[in-house]
Amino acid sequence: MIKKCLFPAAGYGTRFLPATKAVPKEMLPILTKPLLQYGVEEAIAAGINTMAIVTGRGKRSIEDHFDNAFELESQLAGTSKEHYLKEIKAVIESATFTYVRQRQMLGLGHAILTGEPLIGNEPFAVILADDLCHCDEAGVLSQMVEIYNKYQCSIIAIEEIPMDQTNKYGVIAGNLFDDTDDTYRVTDMIEKPEPNDAPTNMAIIGRYILTPNIFDILRNTKPGNRGEIQITDALLTQAKQGKVIAYKFKGKRFDCGSVDGFVHATNHFAGEQGIL
Repeated sequence: MIKKCLFPAAGYGTRFLPATKAVPKEMLPILTKPLLQYGVEEAIAAGINTMAIVTGRGKRSIEDHFDNAFELESQLAGTSKEHYLKEIKAVIESATFTYVRQRQMLGLGHAILTGEPLIGNEPFAVILADDLCHCDEAGVLSQMVEIYNKYQCSIIAIEEIPMDQTNKYGVIAGNLFDDTDDTYRVTDMIEKPEPNDAPTNMAIIGRYILTPNIFDILRNTKPGNRGEIQITDALLTQAKQGKVIAYKFKGKRFDCGSVDGFVHATNHFAGEQGIL
């Protein structure tokens, strides 16, 4: 069973400067809840109880958020505002939070490898908090856990994107083998190809379930042009062995790593709550 979820959260969030000069981008709120909390709640709903968070300098507020705040709790105790802390307290009580620092920003693959001491030798999930997903029923990670339980190999979430946006994503090629599950056996994947070089318009989003041998593969993966270790390159090694499945998830994704995606997410969730 999948019991641990890794959250790479060491990036600088430069597209949100100056807001992210002192506030981690993962702590930017959609309405009243930080992006990272949405991801943690999705993992808890999938039956995961250990959150492994890869942080960096200036990210202490992440640890503070997922911890008791005795002074604040004392001030609100017995008042009409006490219920505002109920949701985050439930999250804190439902999971264990562990942390490690990524000292250099050398790509998503490097961030995942940095988290190895928190994961150990077991399969695990990865959530990128930038990709906020909203589902009418089971969350994306819950859907992926079901797929993993069936096939016992690495699972990546995908969605169809406009062809002119392939240079923003990892893109897969694969063979549909279960149309009831919308699952593809991955045969190839390319990191941010230009539209003319992209094999399909099926893009990898920020949800993964990885088998533990990914760590050894990452250790032997050469950095790309920008000196970064890409998880796409490591997954391609598994894919060549027939051990990566792409799953077209059911739900809606918001790219909250961009300002326009962040605004769209805010408007969507405000509408869901009857604010707009």
